[in-house]
Amino acid sequence: MSDQVDSSNPLDARHQISNIKQSIEQYTQDALLQFSKGEDIRLLLQQRSQFIDQLLTDLWSSFGLNDDNIALIAVGGYGRQELHPNSDIDLLILTSEKMPPTQGERISQFITLLWDVKLDIGHSVRTVNETLDIGTKDITVATNIMERRLVAGSSSLYIELQERIKHGKFWPSGEFYLAKRDEQNMRHRTNNSFDLEPNIKSCPGGLRDIQTIGWIAKWHFNAKLVKQLVEHGFCSDDELEQLMQCENFLWRLRFALHSVANRAQDKLLFNYQHDVATALGYCSENQLAVEMMMKDYYQTIRQVRELSEMLLQLFKREFLGRITQRDIVDVDENYQRIGHFIAAKQENIFEQPAQILNLFLQVAINPKITAIYAATLRQLRRVRNELTEPLSTHGACRELFMRILKHSNGIRALSMMHKHEILGSYLPAWQQISGQMQFDLFHAYTVDEHTHRLLLNIERFSLPEHQAEFPLCSVLINTLAKKGLLVLAGIFHDIGKGRGGDHSELGAEDAVLFGKQHGLNEHDIRLVAWLVENHLVMSVTAQRRDIHDPDVINAFADTVKDEKRLAYLYCLTVADICATNNNLWNSWKGSLLRELYFFTLRALRRGKITEVDASERIDEYKAKAKQLLYKRALPTAHLVAIDSLWADFQPDYFLRHSPVAIANHSAMILANRESKQPLIALFNYEDKRNTELFVYTHDSKNLFAKVMRVLGSKNVQINDAHVMSSNQEHVLDTFSISELDGHAVVDVRRINSIVQTLTKSLTQKNFKHHSRRRVMRQVKEFRVPTLITFVTNDNNNTMFELVALDMPGLLATIGDVFTKHKIGLVNAKITTIGERVEDFFIITNAQGQSLEDDQQHNLKQALIKAINNINK
Repeated sequence: MSDQVDSSNPLDARHQISNIKQSIEQYTQDALLQFSKGEDIRLLLQQRSQFIDQLLTDLWSSFGLNDDNIALIAVGGYGRQELHPNSDIDLLILTSEKMPPTQGERISQFITLLWDVKLDIGHSVRTVNETLDIGTKDITVATNIMERRLVAGSSSLYIELQERIKHGKFWPSGEFYLAKRDEQNMRHRTNNSFDLEPNIKSCPGGLRDIQTIGWIAKWHFNAKLVKQLVEHGFCSDDELEQLMQCENFLWRLRFALHSVANRAQDKLLFNYQHDVATALGYCSENQLAVEMMMKDYYQTIRQVRELSEMLLQLFKREFLGRITQRDIVDVDENYQRIGHFIAAKQENIFEQPAQILNLFLQVAINPKITAIYAATLRQLRRVRNELTEPLSTHGACRELFMRILKHSNGIRALSMMHKHEILGSYLPAWQQISGQMQFDLFHAYTVDEHTHRLLLNIERFSLPEHQAEFPLCSVLINTLAKKGLLVLAGIFHDIGKGRGGDHSELGAEDAVLFGKQHGLNEHDIRLVAWLVENHLVMSVTAQRRDIHDPDVINAFADTVKDEKRLAYLYCLTVADICATNNNLWNSWKGSLLRELYFFTLRALRRGKITEVDASERIDEYKAKAKQLLYKRALPTAHLVAIDSLWADFQPDYFLRHSPVAIANHSAMILANRESKQPLIALFNYEDKRNTELFVYTHDSKNLFAKVMRVLGSKNVQINDAHVMSSNQEHVLDTFSISELDGHAVVDVRRINSIVQTLTKSLTQKNFKHHSRRRVMRQVKEFRVPTLITFVTNDNNNTMFELVALDMPGLLATIGDVFTKHKIGLVNAKITTIGERVEDFFIITNAQGQSLEDDQQHNLKQALIKAINNINK
């Protein structure tokens, strides 16, 4: 590169920026070509480091920095020659105690030029003493300078640093191990291995875990290569080979990600995944290539996590001393507890397959056991990899598995079986969903990890500390005759995913086969299969149907049949929702499911819900609401007018609102009876996470669309809508809304802004909105066909379901179409599932009747056309 820079005048180097940038770009393109041809990734990373070495050496010389009192040292990833296309280049510029001012100026010019040519430089200028002082206080700095190479300049300064680190009191092995272990634990708490958009560097099992193993080993043994772990007896040749294969895969993944993102990027976002999969050579139509790549990724990080756990355990005993004899307790004739580890008493224990299951049974029996001893884990890994048939083919294994399933702490054991891939070794169908990606914005985890979290939720229901979080589940879980059947339903509820067809039906078939193979009675088999096949029914009914409609409750009760099934299904539904993603569960969903549970329980105990039941409930709610109003300091005239006001309301209003809400609405209406402005109010109730928006005004054209347009412009999420008319042509519309993060709208200024904008929209002609709802980054990567399905209904109205891509202005557009076709909106259930909406509408025609076939057809075509126009 020396021909690119005029070494006789370093200031002229600035004029060579364009040439240097072109050289870097050309090298990058050549490297990408080599990568696409399958060149060894280690070689590519080393060659890029060497290319940068040469560039820096030439520039260093051209700036006249080849003095005896200064050295240019590569540290960090660049120091160990692992330089990805857009990785930062970490430099330590080591100087003597006294650096001349002119030298400092030349260093500044050197670094500035590197920035100008768009290299991502991280640098520090320190003396040897300063480097050691900072390194002893900061484990990150210590780790960074541990992997160092002299690039240019004074070799004597570099050697001095080497010797001072080697022979000084610079991080003893035990302290270094503890610091890196704590650093890793903290990193693991903020990253999840099985996120659908994982951080491939920082997540558990990611590149940083492999680097941590290397750092600890190199530091303790003063080694340069991780392969020296074999020489020191910490791992076998096979284990090292597996670790290196995992590293190679993650390196290639990171190399491709940097290239696709064109920047230093370690989070594998949806919008990069398809191009990264293509760059890695995965070929398939649609998203199958992405799923194949991600399955390999999840398998890789699972292997790294296990190897890391085993090696760090061995490091701990090497650096901090072994566990004393008094910590060893026999748990049965084959296993003992060493501290919180379970260990086999003899080698080759797993030659008897039943002993694998026995190990995990002991985990269930002994709550102090939280991990597997390294030597035992090594045996387990070896035998697991040599299995030629599922463990469930062995009768003794089946007996032990059922004991685990029936044990009160069995989920702890199942969780550890999942972690160490034994659940997949036992159930072939589980192996198929291991690492199975769900390419959407609804599920946050792979299928197996989602199911694992569902099982952990079932366990939480039984724990007193979570009673306040899931009060009804905490009660019901203790009424179940066989909790193990609920656990089985959880295991099989999504096990049919990825095979094509209805996963609920496929899972139910698998559950039946499992039950017969494991000797369950016919009644238990039918219950588990029914739960699996119907595991979505309660959630769908609560969130997409009008649960205040007696027909809906009666139909759901007919599906459930009895109270026992209802209790099992409720617990499974809550566990499933909470395991889908961290933001999905909220008190609004909780209240819907609880209401559905108790409505159905009442129907099962008393028979079908009738108009008489509805009338009783209306009278009950009116009485409670009136009591609440009397407790308020309302004017006498308002209290006298309550019955007259309520006479104007349709009966359905009282079925769909709580006594507290009825009291709030009534007080607001009575206080504003003389006002000609629309009455708009927002309420936050203690037992609900969402905010209720209440609109009371004269019915007007396109009112629903106007409200939706305002809420959309305010970046508000709409979860539910009840659209009602009074006998005097007023509307009493309520909308369940929240912030986009799922929390209630509580900021006073924000509430006032929503109310003011809605008032203007409903009262001013040609009112214009100044902002639109933001489109989530990930939504752009998805395609959701618009589907409209009309639902058979015996009432004098029409119901239809809408599935579409969640886009700004969707609900306002639907409202516009309703207005154009003179459609009356009775009720709407707004459900956003990741990138898609699955909404449910109850409507009437202009005459207040159900839609004729031709009206349904025309409405369907108009909606599809309007929605598709949004997406263009």
